[in-house]
Amino acid sequence: MDYTEILEKLPYSVPFLFVDKLVNIDEKSAEGFYTFPIDSFFYKGHFKNNPVTPGVILTECMAQIGVVCLGIFLLQEEKNEPLDIKLGLSSSEVDFYLPVFPGDTVRVVSEKLFFRFNKLKCEVRMYDKSDKLICRGKIAGMVKGKSV
Repeated sequence: MDYTEILEKLPYSVPFLFVDKLVNIDEKSAEGFYTFPIDSFFYKGHFKNNPVTPGVILTECMAQIGVVCLGIFLLQEEKNEPLDIKLGLSSSEVDFYLPVFPGDTVRVVSEKLFFRFNKLKCEVRMYDKSDKLICRGKIAGMVKGKSV
């Protein structure tokens, strides 16, 4: 399935877009990939001579793929018309287990916990290329769509 329409509705652009590809999305879950470019702005100084992706950036990547993309999909399904999407993060609780280095590709898998009154809460996990768990947590956000 082609998820280009969802990706086009994301309210982000480079250098703050952390979604390369969606491979699955339905009413209960989302899955996608992102490769962290070696020259990303946040590697300068984090850490000196040993760059590691900051946890806040990993959380943002998980939120973009696992909550925002899923939220756009759910609103489109609910309204069944083109929408102007507005969103905001409302809470996150993430545990980190492995580092992500410049050039690494990650896979994000999200499962919807609930979507009601425009609030979407998901259990989100990030894996490395060997399917080792990098981080996991619960992320919630408010997602609204207005007809265009």
